[in-house]
Amino acid sequence: MTTVQDLLRRKGPAVYSVAPTDSVLVAADLMNQYSVGGLVVVDGQGQVVGMFTERDILRRVLARRRDPDGTLVAEVMTTGVMVCRPETTLEECAAVMTTKRIRHLPVRDEMGLIGIVTIGDLLAAQVDDQLATIQYLTSFVFDNR
Repeated sequence: MTTVQDLLRRKGPAVYSVAPTDSVLVAADLMNQYSVGGLVVVDGQGQVVGMFTERDILRRVLARRRDPDGTLVAEVMTTGVMVCRPETTLEECAAVMTTKRIRHLPVRDEMGLIGIVTIGDLLAAQVDDQLATIQYLTSFVFDNR
């Protein structure tokens, strides 16, 4: 079974984060700069304290007509963040994301934050696995004639 560690080896450990004291505008600019749909919110001690996503901007800022420049990430971020470990299987990640209706899972080990798994990462890994299976079966059928 493929693990989060395997996935991070392929995609790399890049994690984009924001401080809870940053404004929503700063966070949105970072999301645009890195072309990501969410940022891990990390406090001054390096602890994960929340997630800030496009959904938070839509529901908690725009829909409530809040000023993005005057609203802190801490005021509108999603708290109670689910995290996973490097040895977590991708199937377990998918189950958590489906059950909790989330699209981002920060990855932590004993040292702290080491990566992030997104729903897009899981879908790409699934496609890769299916293509490998198709190639294997195709070669099996045609090599055994």
